[in-house]
Amino acid sequence: MEPPHNNTSKDPGRRRPWVVGISGASGTPYAASVLRGLLAAGEAVDLIVSRASRLTLLDETGITFRDAHWRGDLREWLARGADGKPGTFPVTEAELADVRYWPAGDLAAGPSSGSYAVKGMLIVPASTACVAGVALGLSKDLLQRVASVTLKERRRLVVTVRETPLNGPTLKHLVTLDEAGAVVLPASPAFYAGATHIQDLVDFVAGRVLDAAEVPHGLYRRWEGELRGGSKEEAPEAP
Repeated sequence: MEPPHNNTSKDPGRRRPWVVGISGASGTPYAASVLRGLLAAGEAVDLIVSRASRLTLLDETGITFRDAHWRGDLREWLARGADGKPGTFPVTEAELADVRYWPAGDLAAGPSSGSYAVKGMLIVPASTACVAGVALGLSKDLLQRVASVTLKERRRLVVTVRETPLNGPTLKHLVTLDEAGAVVLPASPAFYAGATHIQDLVDFVAGRVLDAAEVPHGLYRRWEGELRGGSKEEAPEAP
């Protein structure tokens, strides 16, 4: 049986990962794209998958995420495209070498302490229940606890809320998070980048998350100030 944590970092003393928390909202393809982007940029990752998100992952991808087999399940998940097609993104063991997984119920996990060195935390996607728990400081599971620690340590926290419409209490909670220093980043795809596939829309949101974390990537075509600049078709010549 595979242990829940991965301690294969080449230099544990200098390891400073991004914590990626996945809550139960719809949008697991966003999380997969962010994780692939972080790994492609050479970033270490500490992963927290909430209990509710496992149900969403199963519903959206058919993948069962298990503590004892997390590495194989993660590899299968990251290999899928946003359309659910397996093997779209080949993922190797080497690419997962610096991913460490912490069960959501492990409140004694490393990231639960402010003395555990991390760059920040990305919650992708963030459900309204997760937003409320973080805004109120409930720390009911490891994901919420790490988010609270991230805020108190004045580290970067990006909250990718995925819900519509938004009611009054959720809007107030989002304002609370903004005032506490978090980046509130709705999962809101744009179309100026010339999207032709669902993966393009997913990657746009994931790219904006990585932008907020100042992690370099090439997930979407950036606006350059020219009309139709994002179109993948050439504009017709004037008569």
